[in-house]
Amino acid sequence: MTTLIEINGAFGEGGGQILRTSLTLSALTGQPFNIINVRANRKQPGLRPQHLTAAQAIARITNAQMDGAFQHSQHLSFIPGQPHAGRYRFAIPTAGALTLVLQTIFLPLCFAKGGSDVVLSGGTHVPFSPIFHYLSELWLPCMASLGFRGICQLNKAGFYPRGGGDMLLKVHSPQALRPFKALDRGKLTQIRGISGVANLDESIARRQKYQALRRLRPICPDTKIKTTSLPSPGKGTFIFLKAMFSGDGWASFSALGAPGKRAEVVADEAVEEMLTFLKSDACVDYHLADQILLPLALIKGSSRFTTHQITQHMLTNAHVIQKFLQARIEIKGDLGGPGEVVIDGAGVDIRP
Repeated sequence: MTTLIEINGAFGEGGGQILRTSLTLSALTGQPFNIINVRANRKQPGLRPQHLTAAQAIARITNAQMDGAFQHSQHLSFIPGQPHAGRYRFAIPTAGALTLVLQTIFLPLCFAKGGSDVVLSGGTHVPFSPIFHYLSELWLPCMASLGFRGICQLNKAGFYPRGGGDMLLKVHSPQALRPFKALDRGKLTQIRGISGVANLDESIARRQKYQALRRLRPICPDTKIKTTSLPSPGKGTFIFLKAMFSGDGWASFSALGAPGKRAEVVADEAVEEMLTFLKSDACVDYHLADQILLPLALIKGSSRFTTHQITQHMLTNAHVIQKFLQARIEIKGDLGGPGEVVIDGAGVDIRP
């Protein structure tokens, strides 16, 4: 009988990622788990709509048995079946981040037999989560460099507090999977960006753009930012910036508007994060460094990369991954500072 894995949701960072990582790895390995103290370190602990949708999505994909799946629940038990490819629709009834649901289901669908089409609705550009353009412009290209295959298409943007965004995800079986090496980013060659609005005057997008260009072009003359107006049931603004290097560099940063927040402040937030990264010699931004731990732990062989900031989020994620997989994850460096990550992956044949 497969051993039940016990997870304490209050460990380390104590947020929703502990649950999402557990759901993904349970689906991949076939190992059931029981989690207590779900999101214990959050202002509103327990399952919020986006976390509940993620659990329900993995349960549907794997025909799982699940107990405790209701809003505000701080306990969940999960017994998965095999992941099945297919056509799915998953909806978050609030502005909860559909991007986080997408990241939860992506790998199980990659390893299912056949391709999948998934329609997701909810928040696409909301605080404390990757925005749609981060997934489409950085995360999915990075996953493709490892051998995983997926594309996403934005139909409607969903901003806080209205939500109502809509996107399509297509997932295909992976090609030959490759470890990841990113130890020398080389020279900064280009910065590319998108400045967007929904149901607001396009001059706001232009102001965000010009403020970012004013600050970034002295550092990188080949900096270009396009403006866009997105269809959406609500109002919102965002800016997304991506740095490109001659070597192994992976970094992007974004910021969101809010009522009363000047366009120039939105631009400055993303620029400041970009400048902090560029002052280091790291190859991978701290968001991506956290998010690629799980796929790299599945790929046989040794992966190594540097990041400009070791976060509690990353340390917590590594702890949960190692409860499910015989992968070695070594994180060198101090919390809050730069570091190097070495991962000896478990290989793709991970079901017992």
